Amino acid sequence: MIRTVIVDDDPMVCAHLREVFAFADDIEVVDEAYDGAAAVESVLRHRPDVVLMDLRMPGVDGLAAIPRIRSLDRPPVVVALTTFDTDDHILRALSAGAAGFLLKSTPPRDLIGLVRVAADGHTVLSPSASRRLVAAATTRHTARTTMLTQLTARETDILACLGAGLSNAQIAARLHLSEGTVKNYISQILAKLQCANRTQAGLLAHQAGLV
Repeated sequence: MIRTVIVDDDPMVCAHLREVFAFADDIEVVDEAYDGAAAVESVLRHRPDVVLMDLRMPGVDGLAAIPRIRSLDRPPVVVALTTFDTDDHILRALSAGAAGFLLKSTPPRDLIGLVRVAADGHTVLSPSASRRLVAAATTRHTARTTMLTQLTARETDILACLGAGLSNAQIAARLHLSEGTVKNYISQILAKLQCANRTQAGLLAHQAGLV
């Protein structure tokens, strides 16, 4: 059985979801919680496999409750189930540790199947959430790739070396520069590309086809 806890501040929503899962002989709703704090207590008490978590609730909301639940010993899979599918809600829920993002408008049969998929350890996303994530990722990639045009030829060469995983000493030897000069170049590259570290810059080099 897939032991499931439903978290939503609307009792009608909880009742509807109970009816939906009553048609699945392998899913058991073991409890309902009406805010994030009660959700954490429910998880500790019932040790479910899956938690369906609304995001916007009075008191402790779902976005605050998700990381608390995920930090527990042997935490359940948490899937955001909400009415709102803005980019901010999707990214914040997934960043908090949610294994999926589904809309309450998901057809009952699909919802049952997606809970089973989530319980097996896979990420589940509503079609609109998938489209938004792809669009957001494409926008970020396009913006950063455009930033590459700000680099000089030498900086582009060094970025390619970062993508290849070379150390400062190795880059200096390959490009016949001093390590100090390489370090200065890397600082300039990180600033121009708005990268926090050389790993991010190296990843961008791969995305841009420099490696």
